[in-house]
Amino acid sequence: MSDATPRQQPDRAADPVIRIRGLGLRAAGRQLFSGLDLDVRPGEVIAVLGRNGAGKTTLFRAILGLHPIAEGTIRVLGSAPRRGNRRIGYVPQQRIVQPHAPLTARDLVVLGRSGARFGLPLPSAADRRAVAAAIEAVGGTELAHRPLGELSGGQQQRFRIAQAIVDDPPILLLDEPLSSLDPTSRGEIVALAAAQRRRGAAVLVITHDLDEDVSAANRIVDLAPEGSWVGSPAEALARGTHEHPHHDDTSDDDESIGTGGAVA
Repeated sequence: MSDATPRQQPDRAADPVIRIRGLGLRAAGRQLFSGLDLDVRPGEVIAVLGRNGAGKTTLFRAILGLHPIAEGTIRVLGSAPRRGNRRIGYVPQQRIVQPHAPLTARDLVVLGRSGARFGLPLPSAADRRAVAAAIEAVGGTELAHRPLGELSGGQQQRFRIAQAIVDDPPILLLDEPLSSLDPTSRGEIVALAAAQRRRGAAVLVITHDLDEDVSAANRIVDLAPEGSWVGSPAEALARGTHEHPHHDDTSDDDESIGTGGAVA
């Protein structure tokens, strides 16, 4: 995921926010990938690649506590993955909301703050301030009261990011955030992700365009059933990682709205 700023180097002395050792995942009786060792530190951008069915989305689901671990371990902020972890911001693969959906753009962000409590009780003053700040951060103040389904794909994606960052999470998971967006919208989403990196969040991005999307990434993860690989963007280009097809047919999740690692 490229942006106009130089690649930011993470603090190597900081404790990892995600620590993965010997990880392998399975789905429908099939090995998706194996042998993943990875430490992710604050302020680091990790681009996740892999062939069809390699388990890129499933990796995110495992970090979120939504998919069982077949082998190895994952530690998130020092603990085992758990559902509904409010310290993880998650933007799932984009699904365009239809115009008749009874949800405003602001409602979507409120849902990220209150989760299952949406609408009951009413958001507190602190909730309202956090929601307003997240909406302002994505440049959405003037659009916030419009029905979500009336917004363009890029505008909807901006509010999904607002939802994901409303609690200032130290970890942000972005599943193909630029898919199907026009160049202007892509640039806006890249800038938003870069801002989260600069404030110290660890950002993991599933992408399919190594040449364009990961020039600001610190490292590349390439998932494969025979053994996963981690290296620099230059090393990934040299080994031809960018030739992988991009669609992940293990996307067995059907959540349309993610709320701070939870699912609504």
